[in-house]
Amino acid sequence: MTFTQLEIFVMVAEMRGFTSAALRLGISQSAVSHAIKSLENELDAQLVEREQAAVTVTELGQRLLLRAREIIGLAEAMRQDAAVARGMHQGLLRIGSFGPTSSLKLLPAILAAFRARYPGVEVQIDEGPDAAVLQWVADRRVDVGFAVLPDERFDTVPLVVDQLVALLPRDHPLTQKRAVTLAELSGQPFIMPEAGCSALIEPLFAGAGLAPQVRYRMSQMVTVLHLVDNADGITVLPELALPHALAQTHQRIVLRPLRPAVRRRVGLVFRNLGRAAPAVQAFADIARTAAKGMTSPGTA
Repeated sequence: MTFTQLEIFVMVAEMRGFTSAALRLGISQSAVSHAIKSLENELDAQLVEREQAAVTVTELGQRLLLRAREIIGLAEAMRQDAAVARGMHQGLLRIGSFGPTSSLKLLPAILAAFRARYPGVEVQIDEGPDAAVLQWVADRRVDVGFAVLPDERFDTVPLVVDQLVALLPRDHPLTQKRAVTLAELSGQPFIMPEAGCSALIEPLFAGAGLAPQVRYRMSQMVTVLHLVDNADGITVLPELALPHALAQTHQRIVLRPLRPAVRRRVGLVFRNLGRAAPAVQAFADIARTAAKGMTSPGTA
């Protein structure tokens, strides 16, 4: 068993194919196939099922995939420790990011500070729903993930506190109120934002014994904003998920906080921050500092 075989196995599992893995690794497809076959022969076990459309990791392969990622992660930490000792900062940092809150607001500010101090570290960012990011951290697919806290399964670093706000068309009667209740919103045509937000909003209404009158379900933020702007419904979103220039680009949208206020804490999650590679620990420290100047922008 070689380290290269493990790297190829992990890439095949993540890309779900030999061809795509070969392109990502910069080697031939036959080399990928040979490495997987050799690893399976040595372990006397089938790791992947070869299908026409895609490659599927077997049940045993999924368990061994966790081991392979752990070995690769430890090797990366060793390389980074050695680089730091030589006065160099190199390596790979894998980040899992969810939605606009982290991808558009938090991550750019943190990355700017991180790149200024560690220009030699390669950064790989995978984006997905909240639940997917947490699973990536658990599976060691990423070194650090953005998440809604608390989460007792992981080491965490709190960053910012956000609040949920209602987005209303400018001429909507509820804009006359300084804050709105879930009961007032539940009787209105509702646009349910997907891509993670629905998992936050639907339990909120259910906990109050209410159900929004969902007219549309949309995964793209730009479409949700466009529909509200056209008075085709209302919605609820985390304030930090909204674009910086919302007041200029969507002048017919009015924000109102919920009553009672609904807040969430967003931060970073790690499998084990104390044992993480130097680049991961540096990212956590820089994120703490960069987030201090970021607050929910306030309603208008």
